Amino acid sequence: MATMSHNPVLRRGGFDETRAEAEGATMTLGGTVLKTFLLLGIAAAGMVYVWAGMPGIGMSETVVYPLLTGSFVFGVAVLIGTAMRPEIASVTGPLYAAVQGLVLGVVTLMFEARYPGLPLQAALLTVATLIVMLIAFRTGVIRATERFTTTVISCTAAVFVFYIIAFVLSFFGVRIPFLHEGGIIGIGFSLFVVGLAALNLILDFDTIEQGIGKAPAELEWFAAFGLVVTLIWLYFEILRLLGKLRR
Repeated sequence: MATMSHNPVLRRGGFDETRAEAEGATMTLGGTVLKTFLLLGIAAAGMVYVWAGMPGIGMSETVVYPLLTGSFVFGVAVLIGTAMRPEIASVTGPLYAAVQGLVLGVVTLMFEARYPGLPLQAALLTVATLIVMLIAFRTGVIRATERFTTTVISCTAAVFVFYIIAFVLSFFGVRIPFLHEGGIIGIGFSLFVVGLAALNLILDFDTIEQGIGKAPAELEWFAAFGLVVTLIWLYFEILRLLGKLRR
């Protein structure tokens, strides 16, 4: 029986038992976890490089702002490309982690300068959310049913498109107030997106569970990539929410 990934990043029929049997080696939990930590390690290295002042490049506005803009475009391209061709995740995954690590470093420094201690709180909340959602998944409190999956994917796609529209409008000097500012609407929106990102973890866990022993071993990179994308997104959204609450 073929299985389909539920994560929006991983939506392709790559987790195919028939293909896995034909190729021999299958996906394992240990292999997926290892690759997830490798990608997170690459992202962490990027953050350390930024915290060191990006030696050889510097931290001027002419470097930072193009980096933030370019990383968004690059991230969208990588997400779409990897979703269409899961087999390239072993290449796109590390590239994505490296670029996002630089962005994580820059954004973290910005928030730390304005709200000391806030990035650490966001990081701890991200880890706590990961643990809580994993427990909820393993105990069956939250299940990736068809209705649940369809709802989460639809909402995630809507937010994804919304962010792209907001990004394009920013080039014309148009800012969407509640996206970056506080207030009831702004905080409510951030709470919704944080919750949505957390629910995407359930889809990631379900994807990995479906693939173990069935999907080709090469898709361990694909599954790890999806989980890392969700974790980075969750961290950014928690950081944004905490920043709004501090204003």
